[in-house]
Amino acid sequence: MKTNMSRDPSKPAEVAKIPEPASLFPPLTPGTLYLVSTPIGNLEDITLRALRTLRECDVIAAEDTRHTGRLLNHYEISKPLMSYFRFNEARRGAEIIDRLKRGQKVALVTDAGSPGISDPGQRIVRAALDEGQRVEAVPGPCALVAALTASGLPTDEFHFIGFLPHKPGQRRRILERFKQADGTLVLYESPYRIEKLLGELSEICPDRKVVLARELTKRFEEFLRGSPVELLELTQSRVLRGEFVVLIEGQA
Repeated sequence: MKTNMSRDPSKPAEVAKIPEPASLFPPLTPGTLYLVSTPIGNLEDITLRALRTLRECDVIAAEDTRHTGRLLNHYEISKPLMSYFRFNEARRGAEIIDRLKRGQKVALVTDAGSPGISDPGQRIVRAALDEGQRVEAVPGPCALVAALTASGLPTDEFHFIGFLPHKPGQRRRILERFKQADGTLVLYESPYRIEKLLGELSEICPDRKVVLARELTKRFEEFLRGSPVELLELTQSRVLRGEFVVLIEGQA
């Protein structure tokens, strides 16, 4: 074995760098729709994989381009943005499918959390799959999971119904139906209708434990626990802002 004797002994020897295997961080796949989860409040919650996907994709389809633009600026990511929200899903969906067929890598993001969970996403995913295109989830923050795991209510079985409809009759029918379920019931509600919901729960399941999770991952994150009546009294004495995740104890 030959030894290199020409190295200057006064200088430290170079340490050989072990290359990272290419399979550890595979490149994005052309013609793929990436569903990228984004923070629900705390910007530190975004994953390294999500950041890499946003940096390496060809275009980002966003529920609100201004909101997503602030996230991208924070992480110094510069990528073309296109809007994709409830009222332009059909038109934008066709454009996204065309981009995928041309081999582009499209990242889909919503304002917060996982695309398709009470946010735009389900429709374009179905369309992409119907057209034979590849869909890949980049998992991360989700208000549903964050609230459920910290609620103290059973997590082995749960039923997620997203946002309730606005019409009283429809809301009541859904709540009555899930009243018979054994698992924890999880739903989303706005601060403008939280009192209305607690009033409905006071009539339908007054003895169940209820948890209100609000401002998740943010500075004023708070979990409020009690019966529907107790929580209703609390909301009437305090101004509670922010979106709510509401968790209701299942049938005993």
